[in-house]
Amino acid sequence: MSALKERYRKEVVPAMMKRYGYKNVMQVPRLEKVVLNIGVGEAIQNAKALEAAQSDLAAISGQHPVTTRAKKSVAAFKLRTGMPIGLKVTLRGERVYDFFFKLVNVILPRIREFQGVSPDSFDGRGNYTLGLKEQTIFPEIDYDKIDKPRGLEISVVTTARRDEEGRHLLELLGMPFSKD
Repeated sequence: MSALKERYRKEVVPAMMKRYGYKNVMQVPRLEKVVLNIGVGEAIQNAKALEAAQSDLAAISGQHPVTTRAKKSVAAFKLRTGMPIGLKVTLRGERVYDFFFKLVNVILPRIREFQGVSPDSFDGRGNYTLGLKEQTIFPEIDYDKIDKPRGLEISVVTTARRDEEGRHLLELLGMPFSKD
């Protein structure tokens, strides 16, 4: 069992039960999954861009990414329905806690002039989404082998019902929210 999951069981669950008055341990919000997503818009002109992004995402997550395809045709972007335009990976189970621990303790502190993540990026149901400008802050990515910096979206899905519960859960797990 990972250190973060152990901390969740020993510290976070009792703290959340006390604060929100849960009667049962199963009512306490927990991390359900983490979805990593890269939009590769240039894949329309350059098929190699998708392969490069795929190898980056596989290195970051330790899983094989799934190709996401366009749902609608957009003439202005020369995009047709079914064209590959992105990649995603869904982490569940033990890997969620391992990735979240790495995100909070290794990846976010590597961002230059890091002031904390925005506490406003919740969706209304306790899920948090974070956007990173480039994949080079991950230690698994070899800086010399990337063709271009790509943005990455990280969605942390919790079982919390409200944003307040989700924010408190992530704070207790170590997410560095900015104070302003």
